[in-house]
Amino acid sequence: MALRYGRADPLAVHIDFPSLVSPDGEDMTWSFARELLAQGLYEPAGIGDVYIWPCGPAYTITEFRNHEGRAVAKFDTPVLRRFLLRSYALVERGGEEVEPALVERLTALLDEA
Repeated sequence: MALRYGRADPLAVHIDFPSLVSPDGEDMTWSFARELLAQGLYEPAGIGDVYIWPCGPAYTITEFRNHEGRAVAKFDTPVLRRFLLRSYALVERGGEEVEPALVERLTALLDEA
């Protein structure tokens, strides 16, 4: 598994799973909110397809769900903390800029609800 973060998608983190652990035998990437990962280090967090929770002081559990099933991965919490710190060095926490077109689409979706 590989963790990725980049300025081009500042709200999200990405976890790449190799084909060896994928149900269909192909590489797979899960993307979810960086803030969800930060919250999940300290308390259970998640809704929908991704859930994250601490497992004692040393580990953090991630659970990914989709129509094909679910995958559970255990990470060393210090590794995730360092990953988040490096991501904050690229884009400060709370300093994520969102494209105006995306804001318009999200606003329209919320207005329809």
